[in-house]
Amino acid sequence: MKRVGKPVFFIVALLIVAFTALTFFGIQTQYGDNKTVYIKGLDNIRWGIDIKGGVDVTFTPPSTQKNVTKEQMSAAEETIKQRMATLNITDGEVYTDYSKHRIIVRFPWKEDEEDFDPEAAVKELGETAKLTFREGYETDEEGLPSGTTKENVILTGDMVTSATVGYDSEKNQYVVQLKLDSEGTKKFSDATTRLAPSNGVISIWMDDTMISYPTVQSAITDGNAVISGGTNSSTGTSGFTADEATSLANKITAGSLPFKLETENYSTISPTLGEGARDAMLLAMAIAFVAVCIFIIAIYRLPGVVAAIGLLGQVAGSFAAVSGFFSVFPSFTLTLPGLAGIILAVGMGVDANVITTERIKEELYRGKSLDGSINTGFKSAFTAIFDGNVTMIIIAMILMGAFGPPSSIFSKILTPLFFMFGPSTAGTIYSFGYTLMVGVILNFVMGVTCSRLMLKSLSRFKAFRNPALYGGPKNEERV
Repeated sequence: MKRVGKPVFFIVALLIVAFTALTFFGIQTQYGDNKTVYIKGLDNIRWGIDIKGGVDVTFTPPSTQKNVTKEQMSAAEETIKQRMATLNITDGEVYTDYSKHRIIVRFPWKEDEEDFDPEAAVKELGETAKLTFREGYETDEEGLPSGTTKENVILTGDMVTSATVGYDSEKNQYVVQLKLDSEGTKKFSDATTRLAPSNGVISIWMDDTMISYPTVQSAITDGNAVISGGTNSSTGTSGFTADEATSLANKITAGSLPFKLETENYSTISPTLGEGARDAMLLAMAIAFVAVCIFIIAIYRLPGVVAAIGLLGQVAGSFAAVSGFFSVFPSFTLTLPGLAGIILAVGMGVDANVITTERIKEELYRGKSLDGSINTGFKSAFTAIFDGNVTMIIIAMILMGAFGPPSSIFSKILTPLFFMFGPSTAGTIYSFGYTLMVGVILNFVMGVTCSRLMLKSLSRFKAFRNPALYGGPKNEERV
C-alpha cells in the first residue's frame, strides 16, 4: 500500500474547513440595496412551505363540467405552471391526479414577503388562461406585447378546437398540430395570406407571456396549422423534442379550456410557525453534532478527531447540495424532513467511523503494526459500510420516486412500481430522500476516503505512532 505523505492531513483538513466556511457563509457583496452573490451560503437556501410558510391548494373542474379528459387536465396543469413562472414562483410543486380530476399545488411565501394574500394568489392561479395569437413579437421592457403585436390580435384561445403533437417524417421532427373553428379559420387564413410573402411572425401569448413565435411560411386556409421549430436538445438540430412539442400543445389547449378551475380546498401555514420549527431543529442538530464529536474523540482518541473533521465536511456538503453552492446543481427546496435526512446521514457517517475504528483497535490488540492495523481496519470495514450505505441510497431513491414529482428521473424509473397510486403530494418526503441520498454519498467521500487519508498521514508523525492514540494497548511504540 502506497504511503501517504505527512502534509496530506493538513491539506485535507484545511480544504474541509475552508469548504465548510464557504458553505455556511458564502461570498457576497452589498452596496445599498443591491446584493451580489458569488457563492451561495446558508442564507440562500430555499426553505419549503413547512418552514417559510405558504399555500397548499387543490383545484378541480366545476361540478357542472362533465367528461373531463386527461388532455384537459394536463393543459390545466401546464397553465398553472406557466402562471407560477410568471409570478416568479420557482420552488412550487404541481401534481395532477387524473383519476380524481384534481390538481394539487403547493408553493411557499416569497423571500421577505410580509403581506401575503393566499386567497388572491389562489384565485390568480385558478383562473382560465387567456390565450392569444398576435402579429409579430414586439415587446416592451417588461416583456409585455407592444406596438403592432399589442394592437393586432389575430386569434383568441376559444377559436382553437384542438392542439396535438404530431410527427413530420420528412423533416424527422415533432410538430404541434392546430385545428381552428370556422371563425378562427377565416381570421387565420387572412393573416397568414398577408404575412407569408414576408415570412412574418405570429406570436402565441398566454396571460401576456409569449410562449412561442413561429414564422409564417405559407398561407393556411383550411383551419389546420402546423407549428414547427425549436432546437432539439439531444441532437442540436432544428425541431421540437417530444417534450417541447407536448408542453406547447398543452399550453395552447389550456387557453381554450371551456371551464374555470375551482378551489376545492386550501390551507396556509404561517412562516413564524415554520421558522420556529426550523430554528429549533437546527439548534438541536448543532448540539447533537458537538456532543457526538466530543463523544467519539473521548472514546476513539485520534481517529475520533479525524472522524469529527470528516463529519463536518459531510454536513457542509449536504447543505451545499441544497443551497446552490455548486453551479452545476440547481438550488433545492429544503424542508423539515429534509433536515431530518441530513441528521440521519450524519448518523450513518458516525456509524461508518465507529466500525472502522473498532476494526483498527482489533488489529492492534492482535499484535499487528500500526500501519498494518490502519490498512486492514479500513479494508475490512469497507464491506459493512458499503452494504449499509448502498441500502440507504436505494431507500432514498425509492422515496424520491414514490413521493416526488412525476417528471423526476426516479419517478420515471420506478413508474412500474407506483403506477397504481397516482401522483403524490408529499414533496416534503422527496426532500428527505434527496438529503439522505446526498449525505450518504458524501459519507463515502468524507467518512471513508478523506478520513483514511488523514489518519494514514497522521500515523507518519513520530508523536502519533503510539497505538494507544488509536484505541490500542498502552505499550511501547510500534513501527
